[in-house]
Amino acid sequence: MQDLPSLFAKASQLAGRSFAELAAEVGLKVPKDLRRNKGWVGQLLEQQLGASAGSQQLQDFPELGVELKTIPIDATGKPLETTFVCTTPLVDIEQLSWEQSNVRNKLQCVLWIPIDGRREIALAERTVGTAFLWQPSAAQEQQLRQDWQEHMDRIALGQVEQISAHQGEVLQLRPKAANGRVKTQAIGPNGQLIETLPRGFYLKTSFTHSILRDVFNLP
Repeated sequence: MQDLPSLFAKASQLAGRSFAELAAEVGLKVPKDLRRNKGWVGQLLEQQLGASAGSQQLQDFPELGVELKTIPIDATGKPLETTFVCTTPLVDIEQLSWEQSNVRNKLQCVLWIPIDGRREIALAERTVGTAFLWQPSAAQEQQLRQDWQEHMDRIALGQVEQISAHQGEVLQLRPKAANGRVKTQAIGPNGQLIETLPRGFYLKTSFTHSILRDVFNLP
């Protein structure tokens, strides 16, 4: 059973190493690109670090209360995509509060690992950046809580299909499915159950960029 300092030390030792090198150590094949293998880098780092949660609705290191998040960045340290947090409950949400939410659970302590996301560099040659541990400040938690509450209120009112990725200051809600045929139940406009695409919560790049700027003193 590892403790937090050991996990952080292990993650720190990955800095500067290539995906090819790290994949060879755990017996993973490096795909040509990530178009059909979107979660591959996360899987590689989970294996390197011994994450135990798999796809369960738990933190990646539940015994430590730590979630692992990779963040692809460009040469200037700017995030290249939003960060998936967790799937969104769309039914049976009457009693759900921010304190019990999986968004709060997942984000209470995050081990962020920046990775080279530049598409012009072959995937095998891309490298891992400097890991850091992050917990939301009171102001950041307030922003997250406010967005979460607004999204959940709209879901409860049967407006899930009217929510766009533009809404939310720091936390957006958008479809999360392998393809358009995947459906789940949600509350419809008249309180009836409807079929819709599953949804996920994502951190906006403006929010993750502000975290990176604070940690690495970026301009």
